Amino acid sequence: QVQLVESGGGLVQAGGSLRLSCAASGRTFSTYTMGWFRQAPGKEREFVAAISRNTGRTYYADSVKGRFTISRDNAKNTVYLQMNSLKPEDTAVYYCAASRGIYDSNYYSRSNAYDYWGQGTQVTVSS
Repeated sequence: QVQLVESGGGLVQAGGSLRLSCAASGRTFSTYTMGWFRQAPGKEREFVAAISRNTGRTYYADSVKGRFTISRDNAKNTVYLQMNSLKPEDTAVYYCAASRGIYDSNYYSRSNAYDYWGQGTQVTVSS
């Protein structure tokens, strides 16, 4: 029911930056918790960052703290992931996700808590 479209991926050298965007359909974007996940070749999907629907509190995986920043613009139905100081290990397909309801902080990092997913955008970081 909710369509999510990621953009902004590409090829970048280590130490560089990229900004991912995720545009959502509908008029209920502000009610969704939004998250970013990624999946590298041969690895399982992992949590990257999330932002809550009320206070805008953010959550980050330890591996990206201090380098990535998640933000949202509810007026534009868009969530962003600013990625700085990129490393080769950041190479992955990045997925945007939306949750209709997360009721405990422990669930922000769980894929199972999200109801809608985008198709993903490839991020490749060369060394």
